[in-house]
Amino acid sequence: MNGYLVFARKEAAEIVRTWRIWVLPSIVLFFALTGPPLARFTPELINALAGGQLGQFQLPPPTYVDAYGQWIKNLAQIVLFSLIVMYGGLVSSETKSGTAAFVLTKPVSRTAFVVDKAAIHSAFLTVILVVGTLITWGVTAAVFGAAPARTLWEAALLWLVLGVFFIAVMTLLSVLIPSAPGAAGAGLGCYALLSIAAIWEPVRINSPAGLAGQAASLAAGIGIPSPVWAVATSLAASVALVWLAASVFHRKEL
Repeated sequence: MNGYLVFARKEAAEIVRTWRIWVLPSIVLFFALTGPPLARFTPELINALAGGQLGQFQLPPPTYVDAYGQWIKNLAQIVLFSLIVMYGGLVSSETKSGTAAFVLTKPVSRTAFVVDKAAIHSAFLTVILVVGTLITWGVTAAVFGAAPARTLWEAALLWLVLGVFFIAVMTLLSVLIPSAPGAAGAGLGCYALLSIAAIWEPVRINSPAGLAGQAASLAAGIGIPSPVWAVATSLAASVALVWLAASVFHRKEL
């Protein structure tokens, strides 16, 4: 247990002292601040600039639902892509630099090395998401005068399960693939495969493949089947992926 705590402190300190503390939080902060105003004024701009082409058709007045939908869309696309690229070298970068070999001379097991990385960065993502969603909630209330909390938070927390799942995916890929760009490319390939798999309804309802769509539906106020199975299988798969990553890393030459 001491090994886990020692390395967890090291990993948390590394986040605070390196570029990771700026990249993902900056992206999330940007979308949290700009999403609601864009949702509010984009229909007016389109009607004003392209009214002639639209003829009698007018875009409906925007509501807080549009801001919520924009937030989840940005999370499911740009933020998730950034997360995949950012964590392409989660393990391999320290293996190549020799940091892993040095750390493992301390009272830190290889299992702790991998598990702590996945856990600390999942916690980091959780903090970023909570802060970003709070900002989105506040800005939406200021722009639209209404911002029901439950709709937004249910959608955001459902996306968080998907984000944690992809951290587990990238943990495994960064153990298997020594190149950070290669692992990131494989991660984007996994995202594409999940998107294709979501076309089949049983997979969409009961696996990580459907989480992005379910979160978007919740944000739009559309009822969805219970996400319990999708959440449960996603969390179970996350644990299994991290366990597999630790097992592979345990046999890997440094």
